[in-house]
Amino acid sequence: MKFSWHACLLAASAVRGQYFSEGWKPGQQRAAPTAVPIQVDSTFESSGDAEFVAPKQPATEGTPDLLGLLDVNTYLTSEPAQALFQRFGVNITERIAAAQVSPWDDRIPLITDDNYEDMIVNEPLSDEEAADRVWAICITAATGRQDGLSKFVDEAFDDAYNRTLLADDMPNVRWGRIDYFNVTYLTTKWVVWQAPYVLILKDRGQSLRFYRPQNLRLRDAALRDFLLADGWQVTTPWNTAYAPGGEREYIMEFFATWMTKIYNLVIRIPKFILLIVSGTVASFLIGFMHKKSPQAKKPAVKAPTTTPAVATVPAASSTSAVASPASPGSSKSSKRKGKK
Repeated sequence: MKFSWHACLLAASAVRGQYFSEGWKPGQQRAAPTAVPIQVDSTFESSGDAEFVAPKQPATEGTPDLLGLLDVNTYLTSEPAQALFQRFGVNITERIAAAQVSPWDDRIPLITDDNYEDMIVNEPLSDEEAADRVWAICITAATGRQDGLSKFVDEAFDDAYNRTLLADDMPNVRWGRIDYFNVTYLTTKWVVWQAPYVLILKDRGQSLRFYRPQNLRLRDAALRDFLLADGWQVTTPWNTAYAPGGEREYIMEFFATWMTKIYNLVIRIPKFILLIVSGTVASFLIGFMHKKSPQAKKPAVKAPTTTPAVATVPAASSTSAVASPASPGSSKSSKRKGKK
């Protein structure tokens, strides 16, 4: 019985040594964590359908974009800037978010340089549907400045769109909007240098008709009636050499491509830097253009050298002698002799 008690105590101490440690003591080095081997069941057989998916590696941070460092929003949304504006009672984060909200109806798609080809040119349609498709597009400049005319055209355009949805009588007409200040390639290719415009587009972008607000009645659902009666067919589409399909269209495409590249570069530079650079360049050009031309140096004219005239004294006679200066006493004696 005593032997069995001793055996139980020895077994308990061994088990306690496996699961409990003495812990860390001051001055003792930390032990490196031991790697636990993973046991793989050799009897497991993967099915043919299963595929090995490599774990995603964490994205390595590359070199920062230099143009991204010039973005003003990056500095305005930083913690020091937020704390500074918060002292004046301004929530700069909400102001920036509100400025980025679109002011237009989200139901009307926004046409850009990136989605124009997929949305209009390569729209999946049959031949009959493509021949019947009409795009009504509003080119507006309401985001760039407080333009009352652009706002009026946007309201008339939205009203015609809402009335068409309720009537559901023009299934072949689609609606779109172009932001003039954020679309560069299309407006440059179409030679649109101002806004607003109402554009009637057909034949996958090959037939374009532009209407200024002064030349088209828009009030009281007049734009909807214009589309419903196909009034745009009276107007001749743009058919010059630079129009889509013209013999010089490639010139406008080349010009629009490079204008877009320049715009995408310049738009990321803060306006105050552009103001400084443009002012410096303008001052240099004005100074260069108004610079006086250097005048040719005229040869210096030497003054004629005159020799001083020497006065010739006639030769004295041999009998004359040079008189020495007379003393005062001699002059007095001569006067006395004359009186006698």
